[in-house]
Amino acid sequence: MTRRGWVLFLALGVIWGVPYAMIRIAVESIDPVVVAFGRTAIGGLLLLPVALYTNAFRGVLARWRMLLAYTAVEIIGPWVLLGYAEQTLHSSTVGILLAAVPLIAVVLVTMLGHDHFDGRRTLGLAVGFAGVAALVGLDIDLTAPAALGAVAVVTIGYAIGPIIYDRTLADLPALGVVTASLLLAALVYTPFTAVSWPEHIPADAAWSVLGLAVICTAAAFLVFFALIAEVGPARATVVTYINPAVAIVLGIAALGEPLTIGMAIGFPLVIIGSIIGTRSATARVRDAVPVRT
Repeated sequence: MTRRGWVLFLALGVIWGVPYAMIRIAVESIDPVVVAFGRTAIGGLLLLPVALYTNAFRGVLARWRMLLAYTAVEIIGPWVLLGYAEQTLHSSTVGILLAAVPLIAVVLVTMLGHDHFDGRRTLGLAVGFAGVAALVGLDIDLTAPAALGAVAVVTIGYAIGPIIYDRTLADLPALGVVTASLLLAALVYTPFTAVSWPEHIPADAAWSVLGLAVICTAAAFLVFFALIAEVGPARATVVTYINPAVAIVLGIAALGEPLTIGMAIGFPLVIIGSIIGTRSATARVRDAVPVRT
């Protein structure tokens, strides 16, 4: 990998590891749907001029049904549910749980008949899900299952999204798909935001929403597309394994979250399991362009 590739890779790993802490700060005083609306609306509007200039919307609107399906499972549902979950769970815990997305994707792809289980795949799934079990069993208060269920739904949605993208939208400009998805999500959020808008937005929450939109959404996708152009889509998606580590560091250093036994055991197992379990995944799914937190 070139020096520029490494810079882009590390920058994106940090940028996509930051949102968990920002979401945690924002939802302490703002309804999760308002946070999601601010992020999608501002991020989409920032990307819009670039998409228009590069003619990235060509063919996108003609497939609005699949665009809506993709947006629903990648943004509309997940970004609200993540905010809801982080009202209860530590941001670092959520980051680790979402590291299991590649494992869920492997299961779904296999169920669809596009791949098959072998010894290495089975071992990877067993190790990864053991890590999730360790994290849940040792760290999470099971008397509040709604937050854990919300993260589970997000994990499944994040696994389904790239499959929808790959089968129905992959031949379209990625920037156009992402920008249209963000603006479509903002439109869906609008009526819910109107009835949930707070009387007062604290400065730290406002800055967090702005950071989510500008840095973790608009800038992140521009960096991501530059990374794909530099190193290819397969290597670019490996950044998924960096995000949880950044989330853990920020959660501990910035938010005072504890480094627990569950995290110490679960995080390495989830990452190792994901690497082993997805190593032989089909290129089509591995190379799908994700929309991530």
